[in-house]
Amino acid sequence: MTSPSSHQSLLDVQSLQVAFPGAAGDVRAVDGVSFTVEQGETVCLVGESGCGKSLTALSLLRLVPPPGRIAAGSHIHFDGRDLLSLDEPSLRSIRGRQMAMIFQEPMTALNPVLTVGDQIAEVVQVHTKRSRRESWDDAVAMLAQVGIADPPARAKQYPHELSGGMRQRVMIAMALVLSPRLVIADEPTTALDVTIQAQILELLREMRERTGMALLLITHDLGVVAEMASRVIVMYAGRVVEEAPVDALFANPSHPYTEGLLAAMPRLGQEQERLTTIRGSVPPLGALPSGCTFRDRCPHAFDRCAVEEPVLYQVGPAHRARCHLVQEPERRTDVNVTANRVERAS
Repeated sequence: MTSPSSHQSLLDVQSLQVAFPGAAGDVRAVDGVSFTVEQGETVCLVGESGCGKSLTALSLLRLVPPPGRIAAGSHIHFDGRDLLSLDEPSLRSIRGRQMAMIFQEPMTALNPVLTVGDQIAEVVQVHTKRSRRESWDDAVAMLAQVGIADPPARAKQYPHELSGGMRQRVMIAMALVLSPRLVIADEPTTALDVTIQAQILELLREMRERTGMALLLITHDLGVVAEMASRVIVMYAGRVVEEAPVDALFANPSHPYTEGLLAAMPRLGQEQERLTTIRGSVPPLGALPSGCTFRDRCPHAFDRCAVEEPVLYQVGPAHRARCHLVQEPERRTDVNVTANRVERAS
């Protein structure tokens, strides 16, 4: 078990496990995940659907849906405080005020029977002593900050009266109205068209630069990673399989899963009849293969991969990968997986 580091990061997650009851015992949907987020940093958590990204995010606010639970031995420290030891009132004082989350689907996250202004104002009233009028004024001002035109009128509208991009801006306004130190954004550009996606990402970047908040951005889109991240954590089947500064990850992906994700990205100026894919699918969490969980899909798998689970080996400064190829690079087969690497967007 890894203890929290001596350097006090804003967020320090160590050995996080989220378990769900299964027919043959507990199934670990998040299995031993460790990472940190520093003040003002943007960290991207990336991977396919079902790899544990959103559950990891929900765990940070202790919002894991039942019957799931955060298992014993997990550690989540925020600004030096042990979040897993806090009672509910103490935890509520942190949620929204110091840590906030932008959920994936604004249409389901927003209350359909309250105006968007009332929903933002409620966040202010719950956590401060400001009056109803003052909280409403804060909500209108926040809508202006996130780029919504005519905020006094929009504040009086209901979620269904707004476009998808505007609803996402409302979610961002709710998350940022109390200037939290850490914002967790779970796929904030899902189901938005490309132009609106770019606007939302630019808004998040501007707000981070303006307020100094840290941003934990959850995505499956490596284009978003290239544009936003300072550091990247790649997850597969509930585990961290690679962690690196963004430039190092794009220049030297060291886990075959990361290589496959990069190779699957479409390229401007390249004519391809079909996009590159990663063969197979993520295995059921209750029936993971022995050894390396990625081995059945890996083009480089060899005998050691079936019998020995790899650890996170050091690749370079602040760069680790959970793959035996780090120790035995000569085992890498001659397949055109790494040739399609991409450069980080400028």
